[in-house]
Amino acid sequence: MITLQLQQAMKAQGLTRAAMAAEMETSRAQLNRVLDPEASNVTLDTLSRAAHVLGRALKVELV
Repeated sequence: MITLQLQQAMKAQGLTRAAMAAEMETSRAQLNRVLDPEASNVTLDTLSRAAHVLGRALKVELV
């Protein structure tokens, strides 16, 4: 779900993967892992940086 929201926000803002990775100060390979819905080894820090670049906040809660 988070990956879909990130992809939609990137599309809405016209950000390419290369531009997004540059803004996050990470590699495109790392960003590809963030945007991969099957990836389970993405850190909260990385997700938080991605959200920040998109002008969003990351909210994590236990339900």
